[in-house]
Amino acid sequence: MRLPLSQPLTLIALVCLPTSLVSHPHVFVAASVRVVFDHAGGVAVHLDWQYDDFFSLLVTSDLGLDMDGDLVLTAEEQALLDTEIAAWPPDYAGDLEVMQGEAVLPLGEKFDHSMVYQEGVFTERHARPVEGVMADAPLLIRVYDPAFYTAYDLTGPVTVEGRDDCMVEIIRADLDAAYALAESLLGGPMDAQGPDDYFPAIGDAFADTIQITCAGL
Repeated sequence: MRLPLSQPLTLIALVCLPTSLVSHPHVFVAASVRVVFDHAGGVAVHLDWQYDDFFSLLVTSDLGLDMDGDLVLTAEEQALLDTEIAAWPPDYAGDLEVMQGEAVLPLGEKFDHSMVYQEGVFTERHARPVEGVMADAPLLIRVYDPAFYTAYDLTGPVTVEGRDDCMVEIIRADLDAAYALAESLLGGPMDAQGPDDYFPAIGDAFADTIQITCAGL
């Protein structure tokens, strides 16, 4: 199960879901990606995750935010929200994978972590440093939840900063093949699964791949 916010908040949101909406995925996120190269040779992936309207509504309800409905948080409400998102559960890896060739690169601790509330929806922003980047292969980046609790849609821009010699290619997932795989492993359609039913860790099958190719990389 993907837990982007604090675990109690996400579990409350899941409990509040109507029974018609409990099949995988549960949460829908529009994602944008920014890859930043620094002068010392470091690489970081910056992510913006915009949550869907319904999940955003559950968050405001669960935490008692924006009760006046003006779509603006008070300083106290923002502080409460910041507290809720500050700590990820220990077993949550961050729904980000960066590879070169067949090697999965280690990621450092998140930084520049924040949650913004605008026009009734939440956007979570953060960055992850990428370790062990080699100079002889493109970077392959995927944003996905292995359990497919959350569905990420790469709708936002993919940009590169710090270098002007890089090309960006987005390789879209074969969704027909992904759904066929899910149904073969589940023995039936995904929408027949309940919230407590077994679901295989096949979120990667639904993930688009970002390929960053730079001179000398």
